[in-house]
Amino acid sequence: MPGVAVYESAFAELEPALKSGGPSWLHDLRREGLSTFKTLGFPTLKEEEWRFTRTRPIAEIDFRPAGQARAIDVATLVAHTFDDAGCHRLVVVNGRFSPTLSLNRDLPRGVWAGSLADALRERGDRIRDVLASGARADKQRFASLNTAFLNDGVYIETADGVTLDRPIHIVHVTDASHAPAMTHPRVVVIAGKNSDAVVVESFIGLGEGSYFTNAVAQFVVGENANVRHYKNQRESAESFHVAFQHASLARNARFATLSVTMGASLVRNDVHTILDGEGIDARVDGLYLADGRRHVDNHTYIRHAQPHCHSFELYKGILDDKARGVFNGRIYVDPVAQKTDAKQENNCMLLSDEARINSNPQLEIFADDVKCTHGAAIGKTDDTAIFYLRSRGVPFQEARDLMVYAFASEVLERIEIEPLKVRLENDLFEWLMSSRKARVGA
Repeated sequence: MPGVAVYESAFAELEPALKSGGPSWLHDLRREGLSTFKTLGFPTLKEEEWRFTRTRPIAEIDFRPAGQARAIDVATLVAHTFDDAGCHRLVVVNGRFSPTLSLNRDLPRGVWAGSLADALRERGDRIRDVLASGARADKQRFASLNTAFLNDGVYIETADGVTLDRPIHIVHVTDASHAPAMTHPRVVVIAGKNSDAVVVESFIGLGEGSYFTNAVAQFVVGENANVRHYKNQRESAESFHVAFQHASLARNARFATLSVTMGASLVRNDVHTILDGEGIDARVDGLYLADGRRHVDNHTYIRHAQPHCHSFELYKGILDDKARGVFNGRIYVDPVAQKTDAKQENNCMLLSDEARINSNPQLEIFADDVKCTHGAAIGKTDDTAIFYLRSRGVPFQEARDLMVYAFASEVLERIEIEPLKVRLENDLFEWLMSSRKARVGA
């Protein structure tokens, strides 16, 4: 089995080019990241955090850094994502920033948004500590692997008091024609005090070959800043997607992140949100769809490190066929974090008798003046509601689809970008239609 040796070999081949492409401290971080990954290795089912998710399918494939991509036009990006005419667009193709596909030339004064490689050359000292914290995230082996191959991606910074006039849409594209390929995109967002920004990430694949996306996104949200983040993952059925997201929030900040997972054969999302100042409001939401034998694993961690903060979390899953889902949500309340208000909910709808979900909501509370709740609900569609619809002339399949849509809409309705919300709603109905046809064909 190739395992860790594949990545050591790939790093050795790329090291001369990587070393010449940035400051010396950056390459020190890369080597530290590779060392951490080598020490930890691929996770096993004996580890508590991975006991329901097998990463052996990734370890068994000899992935190599993605090469030059085929020619891509804007119409292809829109067809695979949404109509982003009302957004600033930043495009990363096979792990490399694409100036020709990006639209970042009319940004407001006080906003820097573009290639991470350019940012490292122009303002590396400003992001050094952020990158270092990502490299040393405790036991995040895949984040460490991302750091080992860190070369390009997206960097966004807003100055104090600046409001972005439009959302920024980051499109991560992998061209599967060079399969088996791997990419390690990095996104860094630094929001200044009293700033306001909306960031969308879309992950798409072109072609049906096998590839591995290993992504890291880091958010540093300043005092009284307001950041909304949406992640839309719709990669090809043969791909693997592993992602680590870390957000550090300052006093009175407002942060909302929402992920929708519709693609890839194996998905693992680790979402860490640290409330590191008083008066913070944080939202962590997700919706995931899986059919066939796909596997989706969402691990969330919300840490209340200071008092008088609020966090609200809602994850919903829809599983069909022999799909598997995992939700592990952990809320940690520090001893000093009095007056914490934290709510967590995970609900999953199973559309077949063979679909499975492992749900593990957790509360670790070390303060005594808090309001914390968590809950999980797993079940099938409401037979009574479907009977009611059928009694009014709605066919069974349409009735079931309406019930599924109503279940998912609680998450989708929180998306403030209308073209994105409409596209995801349409994709949900297409997914249900495809699932229905597969069942009839079987």
